[in-house]
Amino acid sequence: MKKSKLKIAFFDTKPYDRLSFDRANQSFGYQLHYFESRLNADSAGLAAGCDVVCAFVNDDIGRATIRKLTAEGVRLLAMRCAGFNNVDLTAACGKLPVVRVPEYSPYAVAEYTVGMLLCLNRCLHRAFCRIRENNFSINGFLGFDLHGKTIGIIGTGKIGRTFARVLQGFGVRLLAFDPYPNEDAARELQLQYVPLEQLYRESDIISLHCPLTPENRHLINRRSIAQMKDGVIILNTSRGKLIDSAALIQALKSKKVGGAGLDVYEEEADYFFEDRSGSAIDDDVLARLLTFPNVLVTSHQAFFTREAVNNIAEITLGNIRDFELGRPLVNSICPDCALHKA
Repeated sequence: MKKSKLKIAFFDTKPYDRLSFDRANQSFGYQLHYFESRLNADSAGLAAGCDVVCAFVNDDIGRATIRKLTAEGVRLLAMRCAGFNNVDLTAACGKLPVVRVPEYSPYAVAEYTVGMLLCLNRCLHRAFCRIRENNFSINGFLGFDLHGKTIGIIGTGKIGRTFARVLQGFGVRLLAFDPYPNEDAARELQLQYVPLEQLYRESDIISLHCPLTPENRHLINRRSIAQMKDGVIILNTSRGKLIDSAALIQALKSKKVGGAGLDVYEEEADYFFEDRSGSAIDDDVLARLLTFPNVLVTSHQAFFTREAVNNIAEITLGNIRDFELGRPLVNSICPDCALHKA
């Protein structure tokens, strides 16, 4: 492959990013520059001389960052993720086209969510730790059959629908809420679209599979939790700010919520994806969540499968190739920029 003159600056990169993008780049030939720093207004200068910046979920791409990137000559922002709530689209549109990876593997996140549910319900994480200390007691590990339970799914995009499909074999009742109901999926998956209030009231387990928007920030809050069944289990593999963490803690303390599986956290940027084993956690809310035996927290890894990271790299570089060749940007976030030419 002939080497392209296009230069791409990657921010917040880890070893697995380098492996997947270097492998995918064998078919594209771009000049890749990796930075461990997260992207923000202070670090944006590292992209000087680069045509494209590739960013991730915890980068801060606000107005000041966008202004700095455009001043440095950056012509495209390529998000290597589906979410874009960390991008100031008002500041970007018309100045800096933004593309993303709208889907990379719905199976990765859906299967992980089911795994979190099974682990949390049957206390597998606690049993593993107990056995390693030669304690073979099963006291405190009493779970429940999923069969016959009602599971509420908020958000029925590809991940939500795949989650529903995986659950088919468990013999559960499926309720769903989405601003844009998919009636074909409802028939195929035998799920019932209901108002949020009914979903809260009737679900034994509630799983979040929706993007973060200004309208649904803290969708799970003190008022919504009050409408739920006693002992409800809440799962979140979407975006941390869908849940008001302080309200969740109070509900866990009162036992209104029977357990929570959290692969995301609303203030995760300072901790998730990083090794903080040598220091104390300064975030009192996160520290409190970690004290509950019925809370399972993981570090935003639901997407992390070989298939998903390979697809992310291929689609991201494909988006950049479309930009380079002046093609329509099919994965543009800003419609006004979708026909932007390089």
